[in-house]
Amino acid sequence: MVSRRALVFGASGAIGRPLVGRLLAAGWQVEGLSREARPAGPGLRWHRGDFRHLPPLPVGCDAIFSCGPLDQFALWYAGAPCAAPRVVAFGSTSDATKVDAADPGERALAGRLREAGERLFAAAAMHGAGATLLRPTLIYGRGSDANLGRIVGLARRLGVFVLPADAHGRRQPVHADDLAAAALAAVDAPAAIGQVFALPGGETLDYREMVARTLAVLTPRPKLLTVPAPAFALALRAAHAAGQVRGLPPGAVARMREDLVFDAGPAQAAFGYAPGPFRPEAAMFPGG
Repeated sequence: MVSRRALVFGASGAIGRPLVGRLLAAGWQVEGLSREARPAGPGLRWHRGDFRHLPPLPVGCDAIFSCGPLDQFALWYAGAPCAAPRVVAFGSTSDATKVDAADPGERALAGRLREAGERLFAAAAMHGAGATLLRPTLIYGRGSDANLGRIVGLARRLGVFVLPADAHGRRQPVHADDLAAAALAAVDAPAAIGQVFALPGGETLDYREMVARTLAVLTPRPKLLTVPAPAFALALRAAHAAGQVRGLPPGAVARMREDLVFDAGPAQAAFGYAPGPFRPEAAMFPGG
């Protein structure tokens, strides 16, 4: 049996690493793209570069996986000479949750994601390929420090994490390995071709519970304090003035109160998507 060949963008990232492992275990030959040099292995060849400085890539393969920035991948794919019958790309549910955000940067991000999705499917039609767009919710796992990692970093620095009493917006954190499994399943699912799927985690919990479980795995364990919303607003302004909450996006606090919940049913029906519950570990975060 001839091995299938996959080209994986973002192959060393949070989703790309477990996806490469799953592809190799399933007998695929993998061509991975990474910014840094990586050691090759059986069935695995690395290409060093990024979208600004792409190295020569295979012209033909059986599938292309994009585990990095969707907007940059879609621009490359629109003019790419690489022929592949299947393309599976990751976007984000931020294309929906941030469309009406107060922060202009977050609204712009939502717009870029939507435009990139449209470009992806248009390019796939031009190439005669079947595209699938996967939209995860809040991603966690080793190397996925953009969301929960920000909370962990702030809590470790201050020894405490403070939430407003009304921070009960529901969340569905999804592990990066569940996303890798979804990509591998989707590439062989005819029902996934030409479709967009939300990929939430297997458990829905409110924001405070998500933070409490995350802090509980840390040593030493930061305190979690809940204060009335007006007092939280005053404390946040003071913390901003003192430079103690660097990296906290303007809309992040408002979204603590919002339900960001998506339906996994279509992905379950199309390719058997079955994510696990939220189980953070200290090793997932820098310094853990």
